Amino acid sequence: MTLQPQIEEKLRTAFSPMHIEVINESHMHNVPEGAESHFKVLVVSEAFDAERLVGRHRRINALLNDELAG
Repeated sequence: MTLQPQIEEKLRTAFSPMHIEVINESHMHNVPEGAESHFKVLVVSEAFDAERLVGRHRRINALLNDELAG
């Protein structure tokens, strides 16, 4: 399984989003062909209603810690 579906599943499970986009932008960076190293993530969820932008980023980064470490 590629990394993108794993990221999408984790985000869906954790935040029950109304909208989600996970875009692999690795091809736009100087990485080996087929690398999965750069993703753009957009998550719209009520779980973030009372949270500032930096808090939202921190929650997503914490959730995806294992994926970001690789």
